[in-house]
Amino acid sequence: MKASNIYLKTFLSFLILTTYVQAEPEWVKEAQKYIQKEIKEQGIPGLSVACSIKGKIVFEKAYGFSDVENDIPARVKTLYRTASIAKPMTAIVVLSLFESGKLDLDEAVQAYVKDFPQKKWKLTSRHLLGHLGGIRHYKSRAEATTTQHFQTIKEGLSLFSEEPLLHEPGTQFQYTTFGYNLLGVVAEEVSGKSFEKLLEEIIFKPAGMTSSTIDNHYKIIKNRTRGYFRIKFSSDPEDNGLLFNAPLHDTSMKIPGGGLLSTPKDLVLMGHTVATNKLLKPETVKLMGTKGKTKEGKETSYGLGWRVDKEYEQQTLAHSGGQAGTSTYMKVLMKDDIAVSVMCNLQGAKIKKLVRKVLDLIKGQ
Repeated sequence: MKASNIYLKTFLSFLILTTYVQAEPEWVKEAQKYIQKEIKEQGIPGLSVACSIKGKIVFEKAYGFSDVENDIPARVKTLYRTASIAKPMTAIVVLSLFESGKLDLDEAVQAYVKDFPQKKWKLTSRHLLGHLGGIRHYKSRAEATTTQHFQTIKEGLSLFSEEPLLHEPGTQFQYTTFGYNLLGVVAEEVSGKSFEKLLEEIIFKPAGMTSSTIDNHYKIIKNRTRGYFRIKFSSDPEDNGLLFNAPLHDTSMKIPGGGLLSTPKDLVLMGHTVATNKLLKPETVKLMGTKGKTKEGKETSYGLGWRVDKEYEQQTLAHSGGQAGTSTYMKVLMKDDIAVSVMCNLQGAKIKKLVRKVLDLIKGQ
């Protein structure tokens, strides 16, 4: 009798498992095929993907290796550098402080960061959020991959603070990671809290982002991936080139602009909370998703912290990220409350099209 019970349980387990596999949506199967093809063609060591629909994780998968040298597989909880996807998070922090009345977006930044040098023109947080402030981006590849360590975000301002603005704020769009570093310092000064604490209180806890953290170069952080890049020596399209460890890079010089660690799941959960006004008020989310304009009325493709577009018959918010050892991308369909994120440990990987493919498959069904 006991043997019969064991056989029955085994059969029922097999039946349940078979039913589950068969119940997997067709779009997920197609998405996996496409992602695996791209991983092979691009020679991506490790990659993770997540998709949420109305806050529910409907697709989460990891492929390849987090650490190639030690044969450690990538997992859904593998942490990748967000690179510039830190910028939407910084924007949410700043706009939350704006909502609470602690920060005026149109006040000069020197009103909050007293020792930031005066410039030829007035520079505001609104300018910085939309990349209209005239603060420069990296001036060299060496600067973008520096190993210099800064104890605080404010110390990192020394890299550019004494330099003149590139142009009058509001007159030109100039993408800048350093501008977002200044925003992080503004947030710390007006709140009296560390930027890390602000992230935790304003975004991570409310959104359920349990894995995201500061990319501290010296701290032991579980599940952090190794980063890689490839060099191609031939014109053969089938040749991915040789794989190398990414250059050492200490991101303490740009935490608010590109110095965080996260997972695709955490990012799509953030996307869901943005789409459903759970982090910011509806009017603030609308402001964040409004394309900027120069003083001459020329529209940019950037709102406050996000690339803004209209796709799938609705507004989309998106951001990419790329730095030493990482490539990232995420997109949020605001009306449908669908978010997709892909993160990998290969510098320069073309992953925007993977997100697009997943969204096409979802909308197709």
